[in-house]
Amino acid sequence: MDIIHLLPDSVANQIAAGEVIQRPASVIKELIENSIDAGARSINVSVVDAGRTSIQVIDDGCGMTDTDARLSFERHATSKIQQAEDLFTLHTMGFRGEALASIAAVAQVTLKTRTNDDEVGTELHIEGSRLISQEPVACPVGSNFTIENLFFNIPARRKFLKSNATEMNNIMQAFERIALVYPDVAFSIRSNGTELLHLNSSNTHQRICDIFGKRINQELVPVETETTLCTIKGYVATPQNAKKKGCHQYFFVNGRYMKHPYFHKAVMSAYERLVPEGEQISYFLYLTVNPEDIDVNIHPVKTEIKFDNEQAIWQIIMATVRDAIGRFAGVASLEFDQEGKPNIPVYTPDENTMVKAPRIDFNPSYNPFKEGATSSRPSAKGWDELFKVGEKVTPSTPPSHSSLTSLFHSPTSPLSLLQQPYKGRYILCESEGGMILIDQHRASQRILFERYKRAFEDNSAHTQKVLFPEVIQFPASYSDQLPSILEELQHLGFDISNLGGGSYSINGVPAGLGGMDATKLVGELVNETIEQGVKASEEVHSILALGLAKRAATPVGEIMSTEDAEKLIKQLFECSTQKYTPDGKLILTEIPDDELLRKF
Repeated sequence: MDIIHLLPDSVANQIAAGEVIQRPASVIKELIENSIDAGARSINVSVVDAGRTSIQVIDDGCGMTDTDARLSFERHATSKIQQAEDLFTLHTMGFRGEALASIAAVAQVTLKTRTNDDEVGTELHIEGSRLISQEPVACPVGSNFTIENLFFNIPARRKFLKSNATEMNNIMQAFERIALVYPDVAFSIRSNGTELLHLNSSNTHQRICDIFGKRINQELVPVETETTLCTIKGYVATPQNAKKKGCHQYFFVNGRYMKHPYFHKAVMSAYERLVPEGEQISYFLYLTVNPEDIDVNIHPVKTEIKFDNEQAIWQIIMATVRDAIGRFAGVASLEFDQEGKPNIPVYTPDENTMVKAPRIDFNPSYNPFKEGATSSRPSAKGWDELFKVGEKVTPSTPPSHSSLTSLFHSPTSPLSLLQQPYKGRYILCESEGGMILIDQHRASQRILFERYKRAFEDNSAHTQKVLFPEVIQFPASYSDQLPSILEELQHLGFDISNLGGGSYSINGVPAGLGGMDATKLVGELVNETIEQGVKASEEVHSILALGLAKRAATPVGEIMSTEDAEKLIKQLFECSTQKYTPDGKLILTEIPDDELLRKF
């Protein structure tokens, strides 16, 4: 009996949709790319419940006729290519003809569209790849897609969607990637009726500032080069603006966003020995290459692209970025042009005003070993008393340093300090069974972490006002998670006020952190919390407390006084855990006496 059979179109479409439509952000990406290909000059996006309930994309492109509107939802139906050779000369965002069919297979879709030549438009209702209705409707030129109840017929896929905040963050990332590469197109996006971004038509530099804030303008330097293989334009950050978290890194090729770890390494190689290890820089690089030299048709998402001359382009990118940061490094130069400058005469003293060298009077016949010689130095008395044989000199006053016996010989800390931190990092202590080494930086982390955690629980943190408030800008993609994170930061002692438009004023910091860069500190804490994607308030507390403790801890290399070392050890043994930092790194280790004896 034959067992092989063809799958129904509805099932085949759902299988294909699994690759193309992974989450609500995928729907928005595909619809916006179609709008771009349709020649739209204005695109408006609106989502409800991070795309779970509804997604709407409205454009003013060329629109579709009633026949094209119906045919566009069929698999492999497209107006972008006609034959296989066209895959190697692509000039459009889409070309596979799978996006609308995949969306219609897993959602309830309503389309209203009209061309400029038609007086009446067309309205279609499709549900799970099945056409419900098609009828004429009055609508403006362009297309209006409404996607409702995404994955309504695939409960398993819907169940695995992340939280609304995470999905909204993915939507904003997809939206920004397209908006950055088409600055001449006006974009807007709304979430649950609130406008997150409104981008007017502009140039590339202005579009970057509109999305990521005006402060980024001070960090970027332009990059531009043209070769026979490729043309590179864009902006890179200066080495002084390197960050551990929150960098904006974008590659575009022929108007399409791409991920390329190999080219990312080329950019970072240009900053070798210019930025600290582990830190990153922001960059926005736009590559233009011959369409025949790249392959976009690797994956339906179209973010993985292969290059024919990958190694040569790697060298070009590195050289271009290195040249840009070299030309804009801000190195001071000597000024030799003196025309129009004031004439400042050189001071030349005459003989009457010459300053004479001082003279020293001394007695050349003075001999300190000759009897009867006189000296201005006072003679020491009582030396015989000090050097009596067999006797020890007992000082009249005890040493100024405090005794550590009472401090460390206690039930909570049975230690005795041996010396100040070794190489500015390790404190050596004596215990009953041997010697203990304590990492002062990690010990400080543990102490501060528990202090900040208590501040969250008791809401007892103290705020230190700053003399001049600083302004920090956050991207619109943070809008859903940012209010709750900033509220938690205020419990830590930060005073942050909303200025509107994604800008916030830092008016105060936790007491004891007055010397730190407030904007960098807050930015890194927010970025780390959002990257973790945590939900529970307790986990947010831990991430913020750990991040702040790492930055406020006693730095490696700082020489502590005996009193400070005593205080640090005492506070460490008052913590709930003394051996490990909150992220699992070892704070102290013990070397037993028998191990020391074996080494000798």
